[in-house]
Amino acid sequence: MENILYIVVPCYNEEEVLRETAQRLERKLSALTAAGKIGGKSRVLFVNDGSKDGTWPIIKELAGRENSVFTGVSLSRNRGHQNALFAGLMTALEYADATISIDADLQDDLDAMDAMIDMWRDGCDIVYGVRSSRKTDSFMKRATAEGYYKLLGALGCDVVFNHADFRLMNARALHALRQFGESALFLRGLVPMLGFQTGVVEYERLSRFAGESKYSLRKMVQLALDGVFSLSLKPIRLISAVGIGILALSALAFMVMLLRVFLDKPVEGWTLVLASVWAVGGLVLTAAGVLGEYVGRTLMEVKHRPRYIISETAGLK
Repeated sequence: MENILYIVVPCYNEEEVLRETAQRLERKLSALTAAGKIGGKSRVLFVNDGSKDGTWPIIKELAGRENSVFTGVSLSRNRGHQNALFAGLMTALEYADATISIDADLQDDLDAMDAMIDMWRDGCDIVYGVRSSRKTDSFMKRATAEGYYKLLGALGCDVVFNHADFRLMNARALHALRQFGESALFLRGLVPMLGFQTGVVEYERLSRFAGESKYSLRKMVQLALDGVFSLSLKPIRLISAVGIGILALSALAFMVMLLRVFLDKPVEGWTLVLASVWAVGGLVLTAAGVLGEYVGRTLMEVKHRPRYIISETAGLK
């Protein structure tokens, strides 16, 4: 095995950071190669996720340099971070013995790659980069992120706490990942399903050195929903449990009212009845929404539309 490593970097409107990112990744790749940890054919693979700025021209320029370590693929349109990352991983699979995925802002610590590669060479198929703390996050972001991981755990989803998409995967793990056919990807939930031998490397997350995060609140909520609905059936089962509970309470209330009628003490007023009607109506609408989400996602899956279409490549041979 030549230990060829491809560093896969999804990019969406990253022209502000891309040149600095490329410079840092090139230095890291050179250091790893000089240390004998990876082979000389190792590369950086940028994935342009339908950017509207100069991201793709910069990638082509980097890939066109003499003896360049940079390669790139461009998706035909914006398909979202998870699909762009998957496209990069599947492209790299044709060339590499292992991949490390990392975001273009390089908030994840590049030096953690050394330990990841050591674990891979010692036999790990997958190595997760896990944040040792969230000190750099705001209180709200820290609370919502950690709360979300705990929610996924409560719903029975197998996820690695405080791990996002900074991970090493070898060719065997990537071949296994390719067998998953769903279009609504949530890779941090799918990868643990693969099994195989895994390792964990803890690191401190850094501040973004330029530009702004491309993950809007809407995108974060969508990713969160993808995680819940693609990994767990517990929301449906919870609706069933709540429905049975309400049915039991209704039966009990009916018996109490019937008893009061026989005792000549009928229940007066409609406040309780109206509140019950509104509560049940809200529950029904919520249940319909949850069921509709599952049905809608099933409809999208059975159409078997491609996750992405690659329109152009650079530097790949």
